[in-house]
Amino acid sequence: MGNRSMGREDTLGVLPSLLFCKMLRFLKRPLVVTIDINLNLVALTVLGLLTRLWQLSYPRAVVFDEVYYGQYISFYMKRVFFLDDSGPPFGHMLLALGGWLGGFDGNFLWNRIGAEYSSNVPVWSLRLLPALAGALSVPMAYQIVLELHFSHCTAMGAALLMLIENALITQSRLMLLESILIFFNLLAVLSYLKFFNSQTHSPFSVHWWLWLMLTGVSCSCAVGIKYMGIFTYLLVLSIAAVHAWHLIGDQTLSNICVLSHLLARAVALLVVPVFLYLLFFYVHLMLLYRSGPHDQIMSSAFQASLEGGLARITQGQPLEVAFGSQVTLKSVSGKPLPCWLHSHKNTYPMICHFLRDKGSRLVVNNPPRPVRHGDIVQLVHGMTTRLLNTHDVAAPLSPHSQEVSCYIDYNISMPAQNLWKLDIVNRESNQDTWKTILSEVRFVHVNTSAILKLSGAHLPDWGFRQLEVVGEKLSLGPHESMVWNVEEHRYGRGHEQKERELELHSPTQHDISRNLSFMARFSELQWKMLTLKNEDLEHQYSSTPLEWLTLDTNIAYWLHPRTSAQIHLLGNIVIWTSASLATVAYTLLFFWYLLRRRRNICDLPEDAWSHWVLAGALCIGGWALNYLPFFLMERMLFLYHYLPALTFQILLLPIVMQHASDHLCRCRQSASGLWSGES
Repeated sequence: MGNRSMGREDTLGVLPSLLFCKMLRFLKRPLVVTIDINLNLVALTVLGLLTRLWQLSYPRAVVFDEVYYGQYISFYMKRVFFLDDSGPPFGHMLLALGGWLGGFDGNFLWNRIGAEYSSNVPVWSLRLLPALAGALSVPMAYQIVLELHFSHCTAMGAALLMLIENALITQSRLMLLESILIFFNLLAVLSYLKFFNSQTHSPFSVHWWLWLMLTGVSCSCAVGIKYMGIFTYLLVLSIAAVHAWHLIGDQTLSNICVLSHLLARAVALLVVPVFLYLLFFYVHLMLLYRSGPHDQIMSSAFQASLEGGLARITQGQPLEVAFGSQVTLKSVSGKPLPCWLHSHKNTYPMICHFLRDKGSRLVVNNPPRPVRHGDIVQLVHGMTTRLLNTHDVAAPLSPHSQEVSCYIDYNISMPAQNLWKLDIVNRESNQDTWKTILSEVRFVHVNTSAILKLSGAHLPDWGFRQLEVVGEKLSLGPHESMVWNVEEHRYGRGHEQKERELELHSPTQHDISRNLSFMARFSELQWKMLTLKNEDLEHQYSSTPLEWLTLDTNIAYWLHPRTSAQIHLLGNIVIWTSASLATVAYTLLFFWYLLRRRRNICDLPEDAWSHWVLAGALCIGGWALNYLPFFLMERMLFLYHYLPALTFQILLLPIVMQHASDHLCRCRQSASGLWSGES
């Protein structure tokens, strides 16, 4: 036992000395770092930067859609809220980032195309990010083709086509979003391919996680720039779903391993994009906290959450509406334009008192008696004390609905029917009280069960061209036109007419916060973006999807007012035609191979076949998903809408050419050799 312990001590003593000797030998040798540099990538990146950044500030004038995006950048600089129905806010924020980096203060009148930029507008900085995105798309095309397991020559061909395509160059040199969208589309595809190729030899490694997470981030960024980005997102999700299905059938993997793979993909491709998408809106709403020109499109609650505007008017209002309250009623619909309940003779908008019955006083009790869901109320015009009334008489412009008016007895035999039942549409319980701004309510007529509704029709001149309000009997549900909310609110205390008129314009003494949660603001803003329709259906340079394929259209972006200098968005006819022919050729070859494989005739080895199918799924699928949906869209379309689809076609063109060279030509040579041998 003693000798054995002595041996252990000797061993423990030798170990530090060995480590010390190894460290000395390591320090005596120079530290060498080996870096593999792909000169093809370097050259393509340099060429991309040169073609996109050279004289980027020219022309120093507003070019085409810069007139719209520039307005949004100015809003960001001034923290003013705006709504753009063309897409989520991430792309606008990237353009605004360029303006912020250049020190732009937002002071420029974006009122017409061709207007000269003033000295305070950093044109180079504003156009920088789209130009960088366009430049980096060139080397990414090279890498995508390599990851699809095609040759360097084929990859160089795809990158060079991206480099010289003049429509892509033109679009990336201006303050527009298409080049940024294309960049993130390609980055999503490249990241997924790198992740997929690392699946076989290093699953769950750092690189594996990096490329998987970057795929989800890129997809979210693409969707966050324009809704068109969802097409590429669906493409990546579809291919990932097919690969995951094959993974489930892999018997060499344990159940735990398969579950881990599926969870990793679900988190990276579903959870992360949703989180980032919400983050874009969160930053957007945090930046734009001031009232702006687009406020009227939003609900009263949303407007009240912004600094200035309605928030300035409603600051300090009491929260709960009580019997005797003085309020203004706004239609929740906002269509065809924002509308308040109004009566004559009086200034716009209408002021009402809410009572329990006809004999009640026009004041608020102390303590106030709140109005609850299901209560019976009267609506009394504050200046004339006339009661809102409806009866079974056809409305002037809507004969199937009842007439609504402020009742006054001119010795007409018809009795007053001015009692209304309050229906809180967004109530949580039947005991809910009516709240200022937050509650959405309907007024159901007690006698006829008609619902107070904004018909949307304009009254004739005798009605001052204002919108018609009717009593709707045939109601299938709480349509927006039947729903109202309170904007301005006062607790009336005066007993006399003059005292009540004075109270209408006096400030309130209550201070109750009505700030909406982020999710409430996000939901409303997202819904408005998706449902807001642009009335402009015609434009001088609008086009149809069929015209894009044949390049029968172009867009005049800019014309110099004194010289003949012009900028047109026009594609390269050789590239566009060749890319379309490559798409047709691939489709025919794919179905030919598929039919022959059904007969157990394999023209391609399994590896070559899988690479051929994956390339087609990405390129043909990317083209189809980014092109065909435009046939279903009822909106103005322009040539630049085709550019994301075009990039996938450009990637396919050299792939089809290599396939023809490697397989079709060799098959012909083999066949000719066989015939000559037989002869």
